[in-house]
Amino acid sequence: MNQKRVLDIKNLTFYYKKDNPIYKDFSLELNKGELVTIFGKSGTGKTTLFELIFGSLKPITGTIKKSKIAMIFQDPYNSFHPTYSIKEQIKDVVGNISSKELTDFLEKLTLEEEILNKKPYELSGGQLQRCSILRALLMKPDLLLVDEPTSALDNIIAYDVMKLLITLLDKCAILLITHDLDMASWCSDKIIRLEENAKK
Repeated sequence: MNQKRVLDIKNLTFYYKKDNPIYKDFSLELNKGELVTIFGKSGTGKTTLFELIFGSLKPITGTIKKSKIAMIFQDPYNSFHPTYSIKEQIKDVVGNISSKELTDFLEKLTLEEEILNKKPYELSGGQLQRCSILRALLMKPDLLLVDEPTSALDNIIAYDVMKLLITLLDKCAILLITHDLDMASWCSDKIIRLEENAKK
């Protein structure tokens, strides 16, 4: 049975300087149930690709078609407003939240519900990153863009978080950026090495 296509990039070309394209005729298809990792050194265009998919950058040529997106950012402090509680900011993007669903995700992310009433600066980097993951999961996306989701977490929690994300693959697809090749090899259906592929 064919899985739902949630991302379809065709012949993408993008550059900041015309004589130095970051992407040239780059194509990528992603179906629900798949986890694809974007792997590469700094400056190869990993975050640029996410910005193009998200729509904050526009392709020079080519097309990007995508379904409903949620994103988990590498730096959780930049993804939350400093003066509002975590719960207020989750409600702003998610709307009404099922209490059972919230409780289930909090338990899986090892978060206490009282944390949601705090402001971002009152939490550790690891706690805030898990709140960022919680917000993305509650949005019920078709496509989850995940930028170095475990960089602020210790190794045990990092793998627990990745295991949780993998359990969502019956509901969505995941496009992951990571510098951790061991983790990428463990969890990915496909690894795209941008230093080899982006400019082809």
